[in-house]
Amino acid sequence: MDYSQLVSQLDAVTDGVENNISNLANAAALLYRGLEDVSWAGFYIADGNTLALGPFQGKIACTSIAKGRGVCGAAFETGKTAVVTNVHEFEGHIACDAESNSEIVVPLFKGGEVFGVMDIDSTSYARFDDCDREGLERFARLLESRLI
Repeated sequence: MDYSQLVSQLDAVTDGVENNISNLANAAALLYRGLEDVSWAGFYIADGNTLALGPFQGKIACTSIAKGRGVCGAAFETGKTAVVTNVHEFEGHIACDAESNSEIVVPLFKGGEVFGVMDIDSTSYARFDDCDREGLERFARLLESRLI
């Protein structure tokens, strides 16, 4: 995947937009439509020690995730990207979609603190790798710069 194109599209669609919901919604649509073999793409936003469901594309999702719980909660707690090749082997995985088999979660930062997470699922095993991690972290850094 050439993430430079996806990052360029995010740059164009968020340039001058000072609304977090609009920027997150368009970012979710870009990820969902721009990445191959993705079944869900979206965001969870920090609300105290939990993550609240934000803009997304895909099937209905869990609305609240505790810090440290599941892949999203782990990335929220550690502030580090989580790449999971088989979610069924991830201790404490939250099965919002039983068809999901792999996942990548990238934390989003604002003022040095985790603001939320970008979550992407696939029905394929081992869908995400280091190339995806690097590209999606670049995508996330640009998105962070557009959040107010």
